Amino acid sequence: MIDPKAIVDNSAKIAENVSVGPFTVIGAEVEIAAGSVIGPHVVINGPTSIGKDNRIYQFASVGEDPQDKKYAREHTRLEIGDRNIIREFATLHRGTLQDRGLTQIGSDNLFMAYTHVAHDCVIGNHVVMANGASLAGHVHLGDHAILGGFTLVHQFTQIGQYSFSAMGSAITQDIPPFVMVGGRPTRPHGVNSVGMERNGVTPEAIRQIRKAYKILYKMNFRLEDAIEEMEGMAGDSDELSNMMNFLRNVTRGILR
Repeated sequence: MIDPKAIVDNSAKIAENVSVGPFTVIGAEVEIAAGSVIGPHVVINGPTSIGKDNRIYQFASVGEDPQDKKYAREHTRLEIGDRNIIREFATLHRGTLQDRGLTQIGSDNLFMAYTHVAHDCVIGNHVVMANGASLAGHVHLGDHAILGGFTLVHQFTQIGQYSFSAMGSAITQDIPPFVMVGGRPTRPHGVNSVGMERNGVTPEAIRQIRKAYKILYKMNFRLEDAIEEMEGMAGDSDELSNMMNFLRNVTRGILR
């Protein structure tokens, strides 16, 4: 199932039922698991491991050297999970030794055309990056997060689960879980209740997140005081616990 016009390094480990299109180049130390479909004109460099049932479209660049002037050809990796869709001209880079030496991507994610995942990023599951959205180095992106088209994310930023950014957002500080942001300058605009409802979050948990949002953004608390106020809320849920844990580990401050 490898087109004769593709160029595949002898050291690459490709499962028997992987499809590889013409003019694709697969380099050394690349592993591709069963069921994946690699389109034409794709470049995959290693060390890179790609899980099962992924679909990579034409002209994508996967596992390339990081865009970091400190990078000196060290042995770093890119790991991709299962059932991801990587569209045209997307670029996903390996890690650097300034971090863990690893860029890590989970499963069931959608990377639309021209998206960019820089070195040392960590991406969860069920994430959507719309066309042109770009992550600088060392960004952490939580499960079910959605980045609107042309969203730009500053290096070392953390973006929580179920968060949502509108088109053209510029994210320079951490975004707590469940929070929607947008506008210029980018500001918080409520909670992503629709995203939570679609994924089975209970009405009571959504109510608690709305209350936590008001504490965090409407009551002029310092971050430490807001967390303390949330700890006193009745009926603790997993979603509220996740939000408080995120806030306790903020390093760049939160976008307000």
